[in-house]
Amino acid sequence: MIAMAHFAFAQHREIRETTVDSLTFASNRSQLNRLNTDAFAKKTFTTVNASIPYRLLSPKSPVTDQKYPLVITFHNSSRMGRDNENQLEPFAKIWLRPEIYEKYPCYVMAPQFNKRSSTYARNSDGISISKPAEEVIALLELIENVTKEHPNIDTNRIYLMGYSMGGSTAQNLFNIAPDKFAAMVTVAAVPDFSNLKKLSRKNIWLIHGEKDIDNPYVGSLELYHKLVSNKNLRFTTLSHLNHHNIVIPFLITEEIPKWLFAKHR
Repeated sequence: MIAMAHFAFAQHREIRETTVDSLTFASNRSQLNRLNTDAFAKKTFTTVNASIPYRLLSPKSPVTDQKYPLVITFHNSSRMGRDNENQLEPFAKIWLRPEIYEKYPCYVMAPQFNKRSSTYARNSDGISISKPAEEVIALLELIENVTKEHPNIDTNRIYLMGYSMGGSTAQNLFNIAPDKFAAMVTVAAVPDFSNLKKLSRKNIWLIHGEKDIDNPYVGSLELYHKLVSNKNLRFTTLSHLNHHNIVIPFLITEEIPKWLFAKHR
């Protein structure tokens, strides 16, 4: 069961007293794992320096002359490989849930990395920070290619999201090309502080479990403080959750799709 005792707000910071029991954990994951992923077409993008397998979900019933957002989801480190399957983790699969697929029509792209897409190191303050691998920079070419192949993608509504290493990678890409993306949701990420000035007005939602010791919560807290003047920043702390159960409250709700779809570049 998920229990939310109360919400505490200070500007755009939110604290949720949320707990997740083992039955809820298993049930929510099971609901997504039962979904058929065949609608995610298998593709590979190759450049001089990189070859990136990826899956692409198209809107279920596209309407001629209508534009659709592009959501790019990044996987965690346990999903690395070249099978073009394993990267479809829960945050990619939520877009297949029938009620989401119908209500939030969009393209969803899920690239897969063969090695770490983000590497971690500590800065002079002892905070873990993330840096992108070369393949992450190549993603900009992939995005250009996909938007050319699908001209009904709304280039003013390209969204990034990811969990753990994937959340870090989303932050890396957002820092590299902040003007390209409309919004970003990162969950349990290691932060990227490399382009803070450009992020000062961007639509960003940071989600982290206060009990996270894998990718320490203090990293998201520090990023929040560095961007606290950004009125488009949202920071959600789940005070009782850790690295491994932080995604569970968001898997069978429309909270993330609803927030993303309200954002434009």
